[in-house]
Amino acid sequence: MLSFLLRSVFLGLATATIVLLAVPSLRSNVIPAALVDPQPSDIASLEVSFNQAVRKAAPAVVNIYSRKYVEHDRSKLSTQGLGSGVIVSEKGYIITNYHVVAQADQIVVALQDGRAAAAQLVGTDKRTDIAILRVDGTNLPVIPLNTTYTPQVGDVVLAIGNPYNLGQTTTFGIISATGRSSISDGRQAFIQTDAAINEGNSGGALVNTQGELVGINTASFQQATDLETYGISFAIPYPLANKIMQKIIADGRVIRGYIGIDGQDINAVTARLLGNQHIGGIVVLGIDPNGPASLAGFQKQDIIISINGTKVQGRQSVMDIVTDLRPGTTVDVGIIRQGKEMTLKVTIAEDKQEA
Repeated sequence: MLSFLLRSVFLGLATATIVLLAVPSLRSNVIPAALVDPQPSDIASLEVSFNQAVRKAAPAVVNIYSRKYVEHDRSKLSTQGLGSGVIVSEKGYIITNYHVVAQADQIVVALQDGRAAAAQLVGTDKRTDIAILRVDGTNLPVIPLNTTYTPQVGDVVLAIGNPYNLGQTTTFGIISATGRSSISDGRQAFIQTDAAINEGNSGGALVNTQGELVGINTASFQQATDLETYGISFAIPYPLANKIMQKIIADGRVIRGYIGIDGQDINAVTARLLGNQHIGGIVVLGIDPNGPASLAGFQKQDIIISINGTKVQGRQSVMDIVTDLRPGTTVDVGIIRQGKEMTLKVTIAEDKQEA
């Protein structure tokens, strides 16, 4: 048996040798020449650099120094906070974090070209940790924006900022997750990345490989929780930051709609426990007795499935829709109650909660 197998192997090798000698072109198809003898140019082409992305984005990322009057002597200022910001408009609007400029008496912005100027605080939103500044100047660098870009898990991103006042620094990573709300009260959907975000990076830019703004760096998990962790950082998605900025510019503050309910997402497990077949939306668990939902006749265990005809996917979806509605607006809320679909009319109130 062994001798038979050996004869078969030798016969196969001999046949292959004859074919390769008879048809030379097959040799190049079997083993690519580039793999046998790689040229220097081939090796160089494998090198990856994102320097063009940094060159496009970095000039628009500024250093922010917040100052506060010295106690008992308002003639003197001391540096209180350090952070970064992003110029997003030729009009000089800058997006940064609320915690970078909170309680500051003076805010100084330093550009990468050496210019420095006092900044006007246009408005803040503590809930999303967003602050909007404005500086006067000509030929201000503006970060590239792409409203069609959607962050995907695995996308390469760069975090640009001024950590520990060392000077502008760029770190590298990927988008680890989207829609995170673990470091807040669930009111916003963070981008999670493993790009390093340290003290001073807050308010800086998270950009993609084209140098386009993806989000506003806000904190590392360690900064937010005091836990000893590495490789977990968060950024506020640019569309959310831009929405907040537009509201602040228009109204001087963020006006949010409110209906006064709390609930839980409905998944397959929740649906089974509730004894229904509907998956999606939220089940109402709590109702503000003085809120619009109570006045409209909501009951606990109602399942919200739509708002003004728009299907809701979960708690975050409901909050996104409601907070964008102007107080005084009346909307149709589709619900399921004890297996029957019905519609309740709700008049939106203003959310007075600070955070």
